[in-house]
Amino acid sequence: MKLAIAADHAGYDLKETIRYLLLNTGHEVIDLGTDSADKPDDYPDFALALGKSILQKSAERGILVCGSGVGASIAANKIPGVRAAICHDHYSAAQGVEHDDMNVLVLGARVIGLATAQDLVTAFLNATYSGEERHARRLAKVLAIEANPPRS
Repeated sequence: MKLAIAADHAGYDLKETIRYLLLNTGHEVIDLGTDSADKPDDYPDFALALGKSILQKSAERGILVCGSGVGASIAANKIPGVRAAICHDHYSAAQGVEHDDMNVLVLGARVIGLATAQDLVTAFLNATYSGEERHARRLAKVLAIEANPPRS
């Protein structure tokens, strides 16, 4: 699978570990940065770059890492067409794809350990969207909200 991966400085070390794991398991990886844990940078920049790669179909799915995962998840979900979720457990990482057609897995480097991160990435990549009627119906409603957001 062709995957995009990105992180801010707080997620750099985990991003690098995941990148090597992906490469060693035969995936093609587009690394969108950052290139250092030592210089402060801003997670929205990396969420935007990763989101663009999904929309442009440069990558099939993405993995985004920041310190908590929260900010990156919020930023990524501002991009129409991106369905990102922060996950801390195997079930959510798989179910997010199977039921909600999640295309970006968000991880909090300061929240989860390496073994959990590897499990989440594996669950995310091995899952496929079911397309079952109830899931398709719900996804259509989500896409309708995205297309016509409420105005104040």
